[in-house]
Amino acid sequence: MHGGHSGEFCEHATGTLREILDAAAEAGFHAFGVSEHAPRPEPRFLYESERAKGYSVERLEREFEAYAEASEKLQEEFRGRLTILRGFEAEVVPSSNYSRTMRTIRRRHRFDYTVGSVHHVAEISIDESPELYRRAVDTCGGLQPFMERYYRLVSDMIEALCPEIVGHLDLPKLHAPAGAELATPRIRRAAEEAVEAARNRNCILDLNTAAWRKGLPEPYPAPWLVRLASEAGVPFCFGDDSHCAEQVGFGIERARRYLLANGVKSVTCLEKHGRALARREIPLAP
Repeated sequence: MHGGHSGEFCEHATGTLREILDAAAEAGFHAFGVSEHAPRPEPRFLYESERAKGYSVERLEREFEAYAEASEKLQEEFRGRLTILRGFEAEVVPSSNYSRTMRTIRRRHRFDYTVGSVHHVAEISIDESPELYRRAVDTCGGLQPFMERYYRLVSDMIEALCPEIVGHLDLPKLHAPAGAELATPRIRRAAEEAVEAARNRNCILDLNTAAWRKGLPEPYPAPWLVRLASEAGVPFCFGDDSHCAEQVGFGIERARRYLLANGVKSVTCLEKHGRALARREIPLAP
């Protein structure tokens, strides 16, 4: 449910959306969700790589509009071959009207679902580079208050957006120092509140395999978070966070075994029935 980013509509992806969907169909997927990044609302939130290529907020908005149109056409074109669920990833950034803007985007483009994720803490991008990550940690006064603030932002995002999917729940571990303690009692309490918010808003957590692709020993989220969510009754779905056709379906079988090893017996997928969206639980064990 979390992936399908393409070079047509995302600066740090490659290839076309059609190529990604062809790859999903050829891999035997029954359904595949695409969730392109929503445009960030202010120039200060542009990525450094986007600035280097002359991107602007207006360009991000134009490319997102093009994504909305193209994904709708491809949804019809692939009908009978692959069920395409049209979504977008709301990368929550500090803005007084951001949540209202995201709801408007979803309604105007008739998206099927939303992936809600947090990519900024203290108005600083936390997964773009190790340097920016360290700046965010320092701004928060250290790793523990930074992690607490991150999980509070996840809770706030869930309350504001009520997304169907919560993306890569422990994203900050991507650039965390080796051996860093990311599960102190205070951090766990903040994470528990985020999981409780997800349960209260009926969200699905993204078991995101991109962490393996980026060299981490585990996916998002960590085993203790998977167990915490499972015990709270919060379901999971798979996400490859694909940014090119070659990444479609990356690590899904490994993720199935990972969930089973941590007490999760099924994944939850979204299905369309006309304009209505339904959920279906799929057992992980044969």
